[in-house]
Amino acid sequence: MYPTPVQQAALLEQCRQARYVWNLALEQWSMWRRDRGPTPGYVQQCRQLTEARTAFGWLRAGSQTVQQQALRDFDQAVKNLHAGTHRRPTWRKTGLHEGLRIVGSQATRLVKLNRKWARVLVPKVGWVRFRLSRPVPDAKSYRVTRDRAGRWHVAFAVVPPPIPAPGAGEVVGVDRGVTVSAALSTGELLTCPALSDREQARLKHLQRRLARCRPGSNRRRRAKTAIATLLARAGDRRKDWVEKTSTDLARRFDVIRVEDLRVAQMTRRPKPRPDPERLGRYLPNRRRAKAGLNRGILANGWGLLVQRLEHKAAGRVEKVSAAYTSQTCSACGHRESGNRENQAIFRCVACGHRANADVNAAVNIAAGRAVSARRETPVRVSSKREPQHATSA
Repeated sequence: MYPTPVQQAALLEQCRQARYVWNLALEQWSMWRRDRGPTPGYVQQCRQLTEARTAFGWLRAGSQTVQQQALRDFDQAVKNLHAGTHRRPTWRKTGLHEGLRIVGSQATRLVKLNRKWARVLVPKVGWVRFRLSRPVPDAKSYRVTRDRAGRWHVAFAVVPPPIPAPGAGEVVGVDRGVTVSAALSTGELLTCPALSDREQARLKHLQRRLARCRPGSNRRRRAKTAIATLLARAGDRRKDWVEKTSTDLARRFDVIRVEDLRVAQMTRRPKPRPDPERLGRYLPNRRRAKAGLNRGILANGWGLLVQRLEHKAAGRVEKVSAAYTSQTCSACGHRESGNRENQAIFRCVACGHRANADVNAAVNIAAGRAVSARRETPVRVSSKREPQHATSA
């Protein structure tokens, strides 16, 4: 979106009011105790919002649709928490959560100007121009957001249909890594684009400048905006790569098998290790090395890639246990830690099979191999062999 300076001020005011209503609802919900009665629900909070708009002019000057939708979004967030699909709702902060949502008949007030431009009528703001990145769908709501780099975006809420399967019966395994973002069982090695060396040097220079800035100064604000612009550029490249890669895999293969990884737990910071001999002191826990690994995992879009695959290839994504897939030979099935010579080379000590380590793991994932209860890889046998009785140890 490309709002004028006056429209930007009006949009920021609408975002501030929506954030204020959300935080009030979160505060009420957080005050629940077992010895007290239930906290106000969505209907009661809407009545309270009407009373607050009558009492406060600055709140009445905003859009009731935006403020009421903030309450509805919070109610949905609480339902998602109880359903186990999302985490606990958090506080919304200035500069970090800048957005508003428009629903109902007001969301259909859209005019297409030409092939590349259109405009949308935002309540209490006016007609705002935006650039068309794709055809506008028939949506019942849209959301306006502002990122840390100061860019405004409008997103129309529509669930696109999944990509149909090619019907060739092809199965592919995807092994995610840090050096190689995604290795396919077909032998392809895909790398997510990141910041260049000059951009990384620029980012480090800006971070050092930010550390020397006085809190609250204009110089600090400009440095933060420059850092956010570089990080937004890296995020745009990562999202673009994920979209193109997931679309290509959904169109080429009928079944896509990936490792069952819990990325959120893998990227958590290590717990501190208290020193038993010195009270109040802690032992080294390699948190800086873990922080570098976390940055590498997040920069390669592990979770986003699988998420978009599940959206585009619905019902065709299978998750395989990741245990010992990198130590198992894809040719003979022998598993040993010495099979992997280094990060890139795999050489089986039993049969001598040599291949790229990531591709070998992707072949195991494509075959759906996982360790058994005895932590052993099942031996591949002929399908024509008669079933054998299990013998006790």
